[in-house]
Amino acid sequence: MNRLTSEQRETLRDVLIREKYELEQRLKQNDHFGAADPLSATTGELSAYDNHPADLGSELFERGKDIALNEHEEHHLADINDALERMSEGAYGVCAVCGKSISYERLEAMPTTEYCIDHVPDRDISQRRPVEERLLEPPFGRTSLDELPGQNGFDGEDAWQIVESWGNSDSPAMAEDREVWNYDQLYTESDENDGFVESFESFIATDLYGEQVSVIRNRQYRDYMDNREGDPLLEPDPYNDLESGLH
Repeated sequence: MNRLTSEQRETLRDVLIREKYELEQRLKQNDHFGAADPLSATTGELSAYDNHPADLGSELFERGKDIALNEHEEHHLADINDALERMSEGAYGVCAVCGKSISYERLEAMPTTEYCIDHVPDRDISQRRPVEERLLEPPFGRTSLDELPGQNGFDGEDAWQIVESWGNSDSPAMAEDREVWNYDQLYTESDENDGFVESFESFIATDLYGEQVSVIRNRQYRDYMDNREGDPLLEPDPYNDLESGLH
């Protein structure tokens, strides 16, 4: 049974009618937050087709904000109309779920409500997160597959290494690794083998038919020899000859 007194009901009706009038006037005066205006009205140009999307970033943000505000106001106006309709039908102040009376204090704080405090939808704070966050977990989210057994394919971390190898805002002085001496060693796992598994695969080469073995004296070759992982070559090494002559 509805326990609202006639005075309380009239007070709430006045509040609803006043809010409805204010909302309708606000939507009318600002033309639904400018949603009816073309985007060119804010840019000052006849068309936006020749512009880069980034040039319209501010305009798109403002348009999205206006649409959100307009939807919020229209939704609130619809709730007010529903409350006034329930009031005219004698169903105002009664919970739509349990049929019990809604306290006047609750209606005074939220005149449009149709639920008692025990049956408010989504009463608890939702712990659900946007699905996009599954791909944005640090540092590379689910696109980093290095920890998976048997994974040796191209993944998100590899993509970032390629981009980072072209430069970033770090310097050798700011690197976490104390053995970094040049900018080529700054990107993530810069010493990782790229395109080969064992070091010698990068400096041992043959011709198209698997013959004419030759040695490419790259960084991996120098490290391989300096670490005494292989025997010195029988063929002359101009690099070592030069080093010997300097000493």
